[in-house]
Amino acid sequence: MVSHGMRTGNNGLMCKIGPSILNADLSDLFSESQRLLDNGADYLHLDVMDGHFVPNLTFGHPVVKCLRRKIPEAFFDMHMMVAEPDKWVNPIAEAGANQYTFHLEAAEDTLELIRRVRETGMRVGIAIKPGTCVESVLPFVDKVDMVLIMTVEPGFGGQSFMKDMMPKIQLLRSKFPDLDIEVDGGVGPNTIDLCAEAGANMIVSGTAVTTSDNPRHVMSSLRHSVEEAIQKSQLER
Repeated sequence: MVSHGMRTGNNGLMCKIGPSILNADLSDLFSESQRLLDNGADYLHLDVMDGHFVPNLTFGHPVVKCLRRKIPEAFFDMHMMVAEPDKWVNPIAEAGANQYTFHLEAAEDTLELIRRVRETGMRVGIAIKPGTCVESVLPFVDKVDMVLIMTVEPGFGGQSFMKDMMPKIQLLRSKFPDLDIEVDGGVGPNTIDLCAEAGANMIVSGTAVTTSDNPRHVMSSLRHSVEEAIQKSQLER
């Protein structure tokens, strides 16, 4: 397992932009990933789908391992949309991932799974689908590094951003001021302000970044919105 940090500041909450490479040209994953990093991405969000937990199939640890060899320094945030998240902890760690984000809905023994991920040296992320109440994740927040609030139903492309997920983020941010809160699904220039004002600081953006002629500009504008919101909230605290 390769250990890499994510760009952080001296203290407090930091904005981190992580493009989803699922929407990039998968036939040239290395070049696409490098282009995103060169244009200002803080990390890469890699979607693993098993065809069971969600109806689509993507890639698994062999692809991650190959990508890690070519991009030794990047932070890999693995979004594990899989039915048996405990099954893939070691293969994903050995492939060189940095963060293992599993779905609460798929975990049989959440505390044991968190412990197993920690043992590998990876950071721990926990994700919830739109239909899962935010209260169900609260008992685990102090044991993980990040909570992912899905703003679309996982596994289906081209969905509209669900702004009614914002109260989940607001609740988490009010209870955990320094928690990394990630949003994923339909996030782009038109929806970033809602996410930022609710309190999200880790931003996964797919097509808005990967299909843009100027990904640097898109990521810069997303970052600006989030950093402004963080600054404002810190002044109010």
